[in-house]
Amino acid sequence: MTTTIAIARTPATAQVGDHLPPLTFGPISRKTLALYAGASADHNPIHIDLDFAREAGMDDVFAHGMLSMAQLGRLVTGWAGQSRLRGLSSRFTAITPVGATVTCTGTVSDRLEQHGRVLLTLALAAHIDDGTRTLRGEAKVCGTP
Repeated sequence: MTTTIAIARTPATAQVGDHLPPLTFGPISRKTLALYAGASADHNPIHIDLDFAREAGMDDVFAHGMLSMAQLGRLVTGWAGQSRLRGLSSRFTAITPVGATVTCTGTVSDRLEQHGRVLLTLALAAHIDDGTRTLRGEAKVCGTP
């Protein structure tokens, strides 16, 4: 039995159950974490200082949650365009370790048509290569210009 996955071509034509083309980034390196810390001004040592991370009971440093959330934002704006984004939220569900590759996915979970306008709700997720979901989220996207 073959399963067909409907890809949402555009926000205007997207239907409930359609999937956004996935976005993959990584592997996460220490250099990536250092650069992100500088760009975001988030210098929390748990993300960049191995000794600090070990003292905190971790085996290694791990990625900033907002780094992965930014990739969810890239997923949505790369598909819909920045001007159509009406809201973006996420919840961190697991850490992203150094060396992991992250795949971000989105599915149209609701389509509301009112007064000639379309508002889409997207269910979002980020998973690392071992299948662990590290983020879940939601975006609201205007389907009409």
